[in-house]
Amino acid sequence: MKKRVRFIIGFLLISTTILAQKPPKLNSNQIYEKIQKLNFLGTALYIAAHPDDENTRLISYLANNVKARTGYLSLTRGDGGQNLIGSEIRELLGVIRTQELLAARNIDGGEQFFTRANDFGYSKHPDETLKIWNKEEVLSDMIWVIRNFKPDVIINRFDHRTTGTTHGHHTSSAILSVEAFDKVGDKNQYSAQLKYIDTWQPKRLFFNTSSWFYRNQEDFEKATKGKLTSFDVGVYYPLKGLSNNELASLASSQHLCQGFGRLTTRGSQKEYVEFLKGDKPKHKNDIFSGINTTWNRLEKGGEIGDILYEVENNFDFVNPSKHLPALLMAYSMIQKLTDNHWRTIKENQIKEIIEACAGLYLEASAETSSATLNDTVQLRFEALNRSNTNIELTSITSTIDKRTIVKELNLEQNKRVNFTENITLKTSFYSDPYWLRKEATLGMYAVENQKLIGKPETARPSKIHFNLIVDETPISITKNVVRRYAERDKGEIYEPFEILPKITTKLKDKVLIFSDDQPKKIAVEVRSGANNVSGKVSLKAPTSWDVSPNEINFKIQQKNDKQTVSFLVTPPKNQSQGKLEVVAISDEKVYKKELVEINYNHIPKQSVLLASKAKIVRLNIKTIGNKIGYIKGAGDAIPENLRQIGYSVSEIKPSKITPNNLQDFDAIVLGIRAYNVVKELKFKQKYLLEYVKNGGNMIVQYNTNRNVDVLPPFPLKLSRDRVTDEFAEVKILDKSNSLLNFPNKITEADFKGWVQERGLYFPSSWDENYTAILSMNDKGETPKNGSLLIAKYGKGNYIYTGLSFFRELPAGVSGAYKLFANMLSVGKE
Repeated sequence: MKKRVRFIIGFLLISTTILAQKPPKLNSNQIYEKIQKLNFLGTALYIAAHPDDENTRLISYLANNVKARTGYLSLTRGDGGQNLIGSEIRELLGVIRTQELLAARNIDGGEQFFTRANDFGYSKHPDETLKIWNKEEVLSDMIWVIRNFKPDVIINRFDHRTTGTTHGHHTSSAILSVEAFDKVGDKNQYSAQLKYIDTWQPKRLFFNTSSWFYRNQEDFEKATKGKLTSFDVGVYYPLKGLSNNELASLASSQHLCQGFGRLTTRGSQKEYVEFLKGDKPKHKNDIFSGINTTWNRLEKGGEIGDILYEVENNFDFVNPSKHLPALLMAYSMIQKLTDNHWRTIKENQIKEIIEACAGLYLEASAETSSATLNDTVQLRFEALNRSNTNIELTSITSTIDKRTIVKELNLEQNKRVNFTENITLKTSFYSDPYWLRKEATLGMYAVENQKLIGKPETARPSKIHFNLIVDETPISITKNVVRRYAERDKGEIYEPFEILPKITTKLKDKVLIFSDDQPKKIAVEVRSGANNVSGKVSLKAPTSWDVSPNEINFKIQQKNDKQTVSFLVTPPKNQSQGKLEVVAISDEKVYKKELVEINYNHIPKQSVLLASKAKIVRLNIKTIGNKIGYIKGAGDAIPENLRQIGYSVSEIKPSKITPNNLQDFDAIVLGIRAYNVVKELKFKQKYLLEYVKNGGNMIVQYNTNRNVDVLPPFPLKLSRDRVTDEFAEVKILDKSNSLLNFPNKITEADFKGWVQERGLYFPSSWDENYTAILSMNDKGETPKNGSLLIAKYGKGNYIYTGLSFFRELPAGVSGAYKLFANMLSVGKE
């Protein structure tokens, strides 16, 4: 048993690395657990607003202890958050968080769904949230997911009755869930969906409550007395060698970009759900009580159950292949079920079990990780039968060119069969994230294909059906085309096989700032997705801007090679802004996309196609000083943004901070949440404050009050105060302060055009040595004066700011650039 436990733990740990991209290879314990799930016909859907909102303890408990088919519907992809592991924000952060959710579900056993709602940032009230989101479209998406997934029970993470007490997205997810529960079974509601699916009515709706939602345990018990269903989610799974809480911790730790890496926990722990609507459970501790979750739920399902319960009760962990005759018999019977929904689910589940019991290894691997439309690609096939069951590979079918190739190969026990075939990539779509193909609004992503809505990611277009006869039973097993290769320092690696454009282009900077009317050389990188590619590339700019030359020829011989060409862009004399778009033409086809590759060890490699363009800003701005030291925090693009306006920015590693190597900088800037994520800074703070005391200028961007034990020169208390309305009025408190007058004059007009928010985690109180510069607040709230504080310390200046420069500078907000330049220039009048 110890060996088995070590194997399972090792398997789960591997799933948090790049090796997670390998196709699963089930051991006997996992096959048995799959059979248990095959024999449970109940479904639960958990609903919340963001990645990392989900209660992984409850999802894991339902999926692994109850054995229910369990899903998590996250209304958004978390695009509005921060990023602790890299510089990706907005839609690219949403891609990362989508994959982190899928990684979490891969561990806790759930399935993942989304709506088209765009996470536009923190919202203080559901009224604001539902005004920015298209309420009807988000509700339609929720109903679409429920009608497809067909849950018996729905569980809300948040309380629909507590508006204004938490994130507006949170409460909105619960409000919409309650409304969806009432409408999903009505054929007159969102009837256009009924071309594809039927209505469905879940049996009951719950709220996953806890003392966390109340001031204390006493208030929680008083408010919920007699209303709750509870269960102990701290159960231990001997087959895994892990408790449910350990499994849940591993799942939630996949949210690394949000800093959710955590210790595993063990032991008894209660979870509570409050019944809201529907048929009340008959038994207090079973949310499925009164719902038939056996095979008898289906017409003629009892006969299938008789076979499969016998397999479960007498499972042979040493020789699972002995169950193949019974499994194949049940498979044939499942194919005849009249319930299309359950037939599809159970057919896929039992095929996975049959494949594992037979020790089948089936793979289609490309020699490269990507190809272009209409390319012909050679695939290497491997087929291996590791059981004594008679298995024949009759043919293979490519989903992408619809071609079936006859094979008629007998797969002898443990004798590998290898062959190669060519497929032609006949498709009109790339394998990029489907929700990013059209321009989004602030509140919604644009997805026209109804069948894509709700899906976590774009289905791989390149699939291979391995058509088999297993002991006289025809069965087809589908595999994605992958790229499998090895690197000496990493071992075996699997990557998704992508279909990408023949040409992609890239502007290095997404915001180009012109601080005067002098021309700048702008480099365009052209990347080839195939061999021997040639064409022309040009830049489209607003009419008041000049670009020369009009176009430049390019020629690239090798796939994935790049060629850089340069244009001279001249801004107008006066302030102006617009878009600079790259257009490439080859063989009379137009290409306007940039390829962004996201590659972190805990998620599969992602290939994202975005519009190849940049914001260009002609800005009247003055800068004083030149040499800036930047200490990176939780990932932002501010160093490059400062270089845009002429500063020389050096990124300082905390280990290199000494009194001597700071003195030459005109200013030192700390990135967002630097004290939260760079542990070494607490040992270097004395040198930073000494730098200020000796005449330096130090700017500290926002931190949260978690894990901050670094003292500023004078006391200040961090809070969760924030101003989420980017249009909120900004009042200047100290108009004579040099921070607002040198070298640029800052007025209320400079706070126009800000994006997503004004700022976050403002200090709520501070020492009298600080001067508050600005005042702002969201509607109906008291003024927040802690967004920008400055203090004289020795000969220098210490500035603390919660203003969201990490969003504003990459968005090319003119006033934000001017204000940041002034902060860097303090004391240099």
